[in-house]
Amino acid sequence: MPRHIKKKTITLIVSLVLVLLAPLISKYGPAIPALQANQPGLYAVAQFYDGDTISVYMNGTQEKVRFIGVDTPETHDPRKAVQCYGKAASNFTQNIIGVQSVRLEADPLNTNRDRYNRLLRYVYLPNGTLVNAEIIKQGYGFAYTGFPFSKADEFVRYQTEAREAERGLWKDCNPTKNQYGGYTSNNAP
Repeated sequence: MPRHIKKKTITLIVSLVLVLLAPLISKYGPAIPALQANQPGLYAVAQFYDGDTISVYMNGTQEKVRFIGVDTPETHDPRKAVQCYGKAASNFTQNIIGVQSVRLEADPLNTNRDRYNRLLRYVYLPNGTLVNAEIIKQGYGFAYTGFPFSKADEFVRYQTEAREAERGLWKDCNPTKNQYGGYTSNNAP
């Protein structure tokens, strides 16, 4: 069998297995933290909400997590239209994390939770990649400096580099400064 057909067949089989397992994962997902006992400090991602918010399985329950210091264009806010690059930012976050567990880290300058009761955290991949920073570096979101956090200068530097290099939304959208000292993406076309 030619190599490209083998590759397509394997991809199809893996996709089919994932589709078939989805109901079980949904039903038994809260049991996943017990399986992570050999990897302390890592949490399985339960759901992706948008580019800067996920939920993880923590202590037998799902906990919603808002990424510190980054703001991605809106996709689900009922008060706003879907913004330019919102879906791309959501896809980027889902793709960079994939099925990996994540390590969460609080910031000593920030509060533990936001006004929506979401945990505020830096989100790290097992290899040490800081997802919050990658979103900004690749042009999928903005440095969110409306609240104090220890990596603010670093995140603003990444944003400047992305803007100057016209990465992501800096090339394809028309971000404007907002009243919080950051940027807001225009509505999606």
